[in-house]
Amino acid sequence: MQRVDLIPPPAATVAPAGHTGPVGVDGLADAHAAAPLLNCLLREVAEPLPERDGRLVYRLPTGRVVRVRGARRPAGPEVRTAGAWHPLDHTALVTLVAEELRHHTGLANHRLTAEMLASRDAVAALLTARARATPPDDPYLRSEQSLVTGHPHHPAPKARGGGPPADWLPYAPEAHARFPLVLLGLREDLVVEEGDTSALDALGEAPPGYRLLPAHPWQLDLAGRELAEAFADGRLVRLGATETPAWPTAAIRTVYTPERDLFLKFSLDVRITNDIRRLWRHDLLKLRRTDAAVTRAFAAAGGPAAWLSDRGYRTAAFAFEELAVLVRDGLRGHLLPGATPLLAASLVDGLPGSPLASVTDPAGWWEAYLAAVVPPALAAFADHGVVLEAHLQNTLVAVDAGGTPVQGLFRDAEGVKLLADVDRAAGWERLVYCLVVNHLTEVAAALAEGRPGLDPWPAVRRELARHDLPEVRALLTAPTLPGKTNLLLRWTDADGADARYRPLPNPLAGT
Repeated sequence: MQRVDLIPPPAATVAPAGHTGPVGVDGLADAHAAAPLLNCLLREVAEPLPERDGRLVYRLPTGRVVRVRGARRPAGPEVRTAGAWHPLDHTALVTLVAEELRHHTGLANHRLTAEMLASRDAVAALLTARARATPPDDPYLRSEQSLVTGHPHHPAPKARGGGPPADWLPYAPEAHARFPLVLLGLREDLVVEEGDTSALDALGEAPPGYRLLPAHPWQLDLAGRELAEAFADGRLVRLGATETPAWPTAAIRTVYTPERDLFLKFSLDVRITNDIRRLWRHDLLKLRRTDAAVTRAFAAAGGPAAWLSDRGYRTAAFAFEELAVLVRDGLRGHLLPGATPLLAASLVDGLPGSPLASVTDPAGWWEAYLAAVVPPALAAFADHGVVLEAHLQNTLVAVDAGGTPVQGLFRDAEGVKLLADVDRAAGWERLVYCLVVNHLTEVAAALAEGRPGLDPWPAVRRELARHDLPEVRALLTAPTLPGKTNLLLRWTDADGADARYRPLPNPLAGT
């Protein structure tokens, strides 16, 4: 992969958009943690009121009124009590959110309340570690490791399962972690695998009667007691570690090994955002069918968009989910010559030197961006019945030497749905949420920020209208878009995969 010096190494700490408070670690941690929590609260249960003094104002379920600065990354929350505005630090904001949700739902959820507080403390630990760490030279790796705020519409995007920072900081992408993978020998008669896993055998050498099985060191720590007997009786043996480090990507449990140009995805028994991040048996068993369908869809399109194939998996029969490792295509065989891939999420989460921030022709840049990411997702749906999970963290955008988007790359077969298995309307709703609401809305807002003359939505409408789909025609006139309600989903203890949507105003309909 050719390196393009588009992005300088990041500063140690960067304040989120709209933050005008203290810039120490505590102030920055409050700001980074408050923005996504406010986004959830204001989207899911609040009623907008007329602006006052240049601030956005909302009525909450209890009747209380709050105001914030900024729309994309709300900051400076204040609540109106006793005839005056009172600022809310993150702890006070969490208390307010919990009270409002108890009133709104009739339910309490002390676990999520604790997660929201833990997410803020995790951000503080990340900022401290990040200030001491050396960022990678590679622009792509820097983009994967830049998400200090994280999911912009989740109440606790940086919660790490409740463990102390010492347990997880060595593996945190936001702290610029890099680490060797543990190499295990798995007895041959206990190997379970499907697809092409040959890349795993090149990581080291297993003794006779064993096959090589790499493991994420954090997962081994988490599953230590469960695996102790297997080590004791010889079903597993320790073979050392990889010679070169792996770099955790934004997904945390997925790592990239640049020397081998290989992605590996592991099980991780930790709740991150909505789910425990295991490689679940039911997902692994359907992986090859799903990945093959997506691979065919992209092959038929003929490029330049690319699919990073989940080639296969290997695991142990006695610890199917705990020790599973998934092998994913690297980048070099898919990238256009001279192009530099960047994680789409990094463009809206404060990546220093982002091409989005320095573009001189924002309208042309945006049209190029849309041409890279929209047609592949719609063609896969229309022609092959494939619903890509084309959200910000599953999309890479490759840019040329001038920072202009030239190619979209998509990943993660686990999140893909096939219309052969799901209702078409439900599949379309999921695609619209992932591609339009989670992805394009965020990039459009970041691009338009500070550019008052730029309306990004006519270009989105033109790009969508090029595709002759009845669902697209309906989307262009629909009054609303589906907004996922992550706060209510978690507060009511719904299953992480049970998406629930709230109607949001559709900016396409008014264009």
